[in-house]
Amino acid sequence: MTRLLDGKTALVTGAGAGIGRATAIAFARAGAAVCVVDRHREPARAAVAEIEALGGRALAIEADVASEPAVQAMIAQALEAFGTLDCCFNNAGVGTVETGGRNTRLADLEFANWQKMLAVNLSGTFLCLKYELPHMQRPGCSIVNTASIAGLGALYGATAYVAAKHGVIGLTRSAAIEYGVNGVRINAVCPGHIRTAMTGDRSDEALDRLAAANPMKRLGTVQEIADLVVWLSSPQASFVNGAAFTADGGRLAEA
Repeated sequence: MTRLLDGKTALVTGAGAGIGRATAIAFARAGAAVCVVDRHREPARAAVAEIEALGGRALAIEADVASEPAVQAMIAQALEAFGTLDCCFNNAGVGTVETGGRNTRLADLEFANWQKMLAVNLSGTFLCLKYELPHMQRPGCSIVNTASIAGLGALYGATAYVAAKHGVIGLTRSAAIEYGVNGVRINAVCPGHIRTAMTGDRSDEALDRLAAANPMKRLGTVQEIADLVVWLSSPQASFVNGAAFTADGGRLAEA
């Protein structure tokens, strides 16, 4: 990838693994200094080490996006280190394995599971936007939020996840029309089934079934999502605002 983001500063949440880590590295390859944010310090540090080995600049920040004080401190650390924020990828999230309630119908879902899912996936995205936007109201800035194909349709037995991801798309669109006048662009990516830690708990047979159900007969890769996020954050996407980009191999097209 060409250096589309030379001189920019990027912030990525949930950057210790999976899509977040791949995107943090992709931002660095594109020329940006990167704030690598994760709720666990060691994975963030490992990602920073990988970026530095490539000759890039990066900072590890430990933060739980469900905590307002933690998000405020995250932004303060980023600004102290690099002076500016140009590109943010609000990617931190949890699935039904982490929150409980996988394959559970709505009436059987524990309220605590519902609250944990929304606290991270929806309120966490809101908090990031709330504290990023005051520092990004100028042309050339970009925010990308991680939604899901579950934000555009429904998944059986995943009520809280589906609701949270629909909410992320709603937040994205609302923020885009409120702040487009200031020059900042705000979009969402909606990955389909991607090979990450969230799918790694499934058996090989289950993953094979997911791949077979896809029109492209495979799962997506974290790099494919990372490249999309970098493009959305770059001047090449300068008139893209308020959009939800599906990257699912055509899965939703069959619906």
